[in-house]
Amino acid sequence: MAVIATVVITLLAGCSSSASPPVPGAGGPPRTTAGAAGPSGESKPVYSYKKAVRETVWVDTGLDEDGDGKNDRVAVDIVRPGEPAAKGRKIPVIMEASPYYSCCGRGNENQKKSYDAGGQPVRFPLFYDNYFVPRGYAFVAVDLPGTGRSDGCTDAGGPIDIQSTKSVVDWLNGRAHGYTSHTGTTRAQATWTDGATGMIGKSWDGSVANGVAATGVEGLKTIVPISSISNWYDAYFSQGTWLVGSAPTPGALIRMVESEAAGKRCAAVNKPLNDAAVVKSGEWSSTWAERDYVANADKVRASVFVVHGQQDLTVRTKEFGQWWDALAKNGVERKIWLSGTGHVDPFDYRRADWVDTLHRWFDHELLGYDNGIDREPMADIERTPDHWTTDTVWPPKSTATVALGPGQGTQPGVGTLGTHAGSGTETLTDDPDKSETDWAAHIDQPTGEKAGFVTTPLVKPLRVSGASKVTVTATPTTATANLSAVLVDLGPATIRDYSPAGLGISTVSGTSCWGESTAQDSACYKETSTDTMHVTSTVFSRGWAALGTAADAPKVQPLTPGKPYTLTLTLASTDHVVPAGHRLALIVAGTDRGIAYHAADRPTITLDLARTSLRLPVVGQPGWPST
Repeated sequence: MAVIATVVITLLAGCSSSASPPVPGAGGPPRTTAGAAGPSGESKPVYSYKKAVRETVWVDTGLDEDGDGKNDRVAVDIVRPGEPAAKGRKIPVIMEASPYYSCCGRGNENQKKSYDAGGQPVRFPLFYDNYFVPRGYAFVAVDLPGTGRSDGCTDAGGPIDIQSTKSVVDWLNGRAHGYTSHTGTTRAQATWTDGATGMIGKSWDGSVANGVAATGVEGLKTIVPISSISNWYDAYFSQGTWLVGSAPTPGALIRMVESEAAGKRCAAVNKPLNDAAVVKSGEWSSTWAERDYVANADKVRASVFVVHGQQDLTVRTKEFGQWWDALAKNGVERKIWLSGTGHVDPFDYRRADWVDTLHRWFDHELLGYDNGIDREPMADIERTPDHWTTDTVWPPKSTATVALGPGQGTQPGVGTLGTHAGSGTETLTDDPDKSETDWAAHIDQPTGEKAGFVTTPLVKPLRVSGASKVTVTATPTTATANLSAVLVDLGPATIRDYSPAGLGISTVSGTSCWGESTAQDSACYKETSTDTMHVTSTVFSRGWAALGTAADAPKVQPLTPGKPYTLTLTLASTDHVVPAGHRLALIVAGTDRGIAYHAADRPTITLDLARTSLRLPVVGQPGWPST
């Protein structure tokens, strides 16, 4: 249960185009004719992958972060069909910029790039090259600065990562310089592309795609961020509370991926990112402002296809939720898939549907085919393992906020949750050895570490869609205190086992092939199966906060023992259906073991229930009894 750092560990065990994009749904000819299109407007595998052009271009980033007096260059490995260029046809680009190509590998099989004796790329990780190059696309794999064969210094999704990757999009559109060698002066021109670029990637890779889109760079037509960060503060903190599993500092995360040479030359650049006193404080700073892509969502020109696991405790669902809301506010064309997995690529939980959907998305966004994908449902959501539903718009237009109040029950810590405001108090004592699963398992028992509030059994299904908010008025006994709030579906269910071991999938024997192979680059990948578990309760939304942020979020200030503080916790975005007959629970507690670190003190906290409430985004009429 960690941030990107854990992803690395667990996965070990773009000549300026001035043409306007087609109006969605308007039909007409495609923007490019590189790929042969069938009657349905689909690119076909008519080009040879084996004979594809494979080359490395070194793109000038305009930065000198390693301080050697020369502009840094990033390594851009390219594989593209040779036939279109020979006929004077220009093709679009699918691009992934990653720090993982050399250190840790990509995908479920931890694939790395490989090169021939002359240093030219012969293997590209994942299926994008094998599948899309025969269909008239180029695939471009960029080593982030300071990783692989690139100069410069990576900065964990900061300005260096973003500017360097943006430079590649600029080069693809004739606005930046590329070279045929690492240190030479012979220019390389991207004359083979129309500049239309789509970025894709999971985790750090997808986070960079978000960041580049937030620059508004011309030529970037779409991005597909998978389980990706939109604000790096929220990867490390939740309203001042330090989250478990994140590398101790962004600098420590960088050390896991940077090349040996970069580790020696980039110490000064990374020094601010290693300042634990600043980074661990939980307070907002320039470090985090530089890595907040949501703040620049109004600059996004690209369409966005978001993919995220609803039980992703590595890159938590707040990341996609706040990004989605900001994109919606700014009218960005978008699509979303939400699975029941943890930090998993859709290639490994819904493979055939994923390849087909991604193919049609890129055909529409990059080739300009009117294949109707923009008129199909916006959202695909996994309800139970391998059972998916769709929504025309997400969240649905019928979603409205419902206010619920917690009330005292007949036993301490075992309260009610209903449509009326509560009264009285509940008291809990922070126990850093207890987790959300412990609280849920003992929801009907009086335990000192949590206050649980439960509805009566629902008379019809309750669908929660979006981000909930919990406002508490809490009086602590100590100068520091952290709070957790979780929503729980109480009732038997079979769900994906999203624990760190498998994150909801298992790798099994057998392979499936997606595209064309060469001797060095296979298009075949290990199959996976759905890994499930039977439960009596499901935590489906979470939020954490330092009570000391109540007065001036996100600045964490000392508390006055005995003084009440009112704080609103924003819970992570979700789309979950609590079935009829199940109960909905709100649990308020202190430390959430395995997810959030405990405060310096171990406080006892008294909740004023009359000033504590839950605001729930509900689809349609909820249908619970008033209590």
